[in-house]
Amino acid sequence: MMNMGRNQGIQFLSRVEIRAYQEKRMAETLDYVSKKSPFYSKLFSDNHIDISKIRSLDDLSCIPVTTKPDLQSRNQDFVCVPPSEIVDYPTTSGTLGDPVTFAETESDLEHLAYNEFLSFSTAGCTRDDIIQLMVTIDRRFMAGLAYFLGARKLGMGSVRVGNGIPELQWDTIRRIHPTVGMAVPSFLIKLIDFAESHGIDYRASSLRKCVCIGEALRDPKTFELNTLGQVIHEKWPELELYTTYASTEMQHSFTDCSYFNGGHLQPELLIVEFLDDNDRPVPEGEAGEVTITTLGVTGMPLVRFKTGDMVYHYDEPCRCGRNTVRVSSVVGRKRQMIKFKGTTLYPPALFDILDNIPEVKNYVVEVGTSSIGTDDVLVHVGTLNPSERFEKEIKDIFRAKVRVAPSVIFHDPEEVARMIYPPMSRKPVKFIDNR
Repeated sequence: MMNMGRNQGIQFLSRVEIRAYQEKRMAETLDYVSKKSPFYSKLFSDNHIDISKIRSLDDLSCIPVTTKPDLQSRNQDFVCVPPSEIVDYPTTSGTLGDPVTFAETESDLEHLAYNEFLSFSTAGCTRDDIIQLMVTIDRRFMAGLAYFLGARKLGMGSVRVGNGIPELQWDTIRRIHPTVGMAVPSFLIKLIDFAESHGIDYRASSLRKCVCIGEALRDPKTFELNTLGQVIHEKWPELELYTTYASTEMQHSFTDCSYFNGGHLQPELLIVEFLDDNDRPVPEGEAGEVTITTLGVTGMPLVRFKTGDMVYHYDEPCRCGRNTVRVSSVVGRKRQMIKFKGTTLYPPALFDILDNIPEVKNYVVEVGTSSIGTDDVLVHVGTLNPSERFEKEIKDIFRAKVRVAPSVIFHDPEEVARMIYPPMSRKPVKFIDNR
């Protein structure tokens, strides 16, 4: 079993001390997976890798990266413990292919709880808060359980309402007076709409902050609120909007502090690299693929796993006193990159444009392959005012912002809502890739 010691103050130490700590934990991880993981023991053997010679973080580059197809095709080979030690079986969402099953041990659940304890602490939550969980805790969703465990470890009270059902959310707020919400940002707009149509004074409610998942709220370079963030803030300025970025594979979250300049790494739980297409580190100011090595995970640890998420990273110390690397919101997913009429696009850039058009009530971006083999983009727009003039207006806005205009088809907003929330999905689906 790996050393599971905790040192939450590590993030405030010097870069030299943080690096030395991570290198010690890295050695423990490499030793563990070389003995316990069929996948990594074979990888090290096939590539003649002597892990005793990997002493620094820089030395990690001699290990080939692990990819999503590796996880999908050899899922069981990553498991390091017998079935008798597995206590939870979450899966990835399957956004980029078949879901991957993860094996969580008792210590891994403690790992998740500790990570979210750090995450909520970074966002300024305390044991005096009550958190309303507006995300699912079932459907094989690792994060929903992690949020509950982390809140419990911090000492916060929790209300497990789950996703959707604005009426139940507001009834809970009225009854229990939670101070913190945990939600997908676009759901906050639904909460506001419901409150306005039912005479609820939401600005005077007990909620004072929300930790948001799944959608970007800030520009990845300036950290200013993006369109979605501005819409929520203008309606509900009393509500502080924090973002947290995570994935099932990394079993770790990067969360805003009160200065809102990127999500902080918890260095005792994860090593992170930002790589280009050739697996080389990218400099600050250039989008790189988040590549992670887990620390302290026992059921299914990963080494140099490329997540597919493209972000900017920032190395300068934060005013909060943490000396850890910070990451932007996700610019896009590597496999979701669109090459449309000679222009490279990621879905979040299209979402931000659509969020800024008031008559667009909701939307889904669909990408397919044209008859000549190129990417083709179709935007399904939910609106109450469909017209040729409005279609032209939408296309003109796209041309002004990203130089190209997709095809647009109008629907009733309820029809689009059914596309966004399919029965089997754990989170909103705003991008459909049919390529």
